[in-house]
Amino acid sequence: MVVISTLDAGSLAPSFAQVELIPRGTRTEVFGAIFEVFLGLGALVGVVVVAYMLYNAYRYRDGEHRDDDFDPPALGELPTGSGGGRKLFTSFALSTVIVVSLVAWTYGTLLYVEDPPEPDMEVEVDGYRFGWEFTYPNGHESDGVLRVPRDEVIRLRVASDDVFHTFGVPELRVKTDALPGQSTTTWFEAEETGNYTAKCYELCGSGHSYMTGTVVVMEPDEYREWYNSTETGS
Repeated sequence: MVVISTLDAGSLAPSFAQVELIPRGTRTEVFGAIFEVFLGLGALVGVVVVAYMLYNAYRYRDGEHRDDDFDPPALGELPTGSGGGRKLFTSFALSTVIVVSLVAWTYGTLLYVEDPPEPDMEVEVDGYRFGWEFTYPNGHESDGVLRVPRDEVIRLRVASDDVFHTFGVPELRVKTDALPGQSTTTWFEAEETGNYTAKCYELCGSGHSYMTGTVVVMEPDEYREWYNSTETGS
């Protein structure tokens, strides 16, 4: 139960702002929430439409129960007794409200994805035919392997040394273009340790299928130890 005490208008606004209609969290959580909303709403609409169709098919089925005075419409003639189009208007109105609300909610959610929280670390990603090179804040370079700590926001600044590439890690819901002469940014936050495969999603030549990399998500303490070792050159 939610109890609301006496509040003025100024203090009431933050209370409503605390109701998170827009999902927050990692990219995986956000896109997972979008999928669940679309799946749930689509299933609900499907159930309603099929149930209404079956109801009308049963109600107006042919047989001995049918009223002898029933006069079916002729070809090209509009049926009567439908309430003057009220059902059609209601269905269109409800559909409009649902679709517009869904579009607005999804747009607000994607705005959060495009406006990430303050990153804990930024890594430069350079694509080339046919691989990925990662440069850490301390200048350490790694070819093909990106190591990051778990539960920290990582910003990637992605560019290309030759042709168009697209850097993507499907399991982490990360994807952005790698363009020659300019850079794009994206971010992610991995919740589980392990190895994830980075791929190129832009046809870039004969070795495109082999243009992969590995994202290694480590425990924070283990990552700090590894990162400090790169500073000493060991």
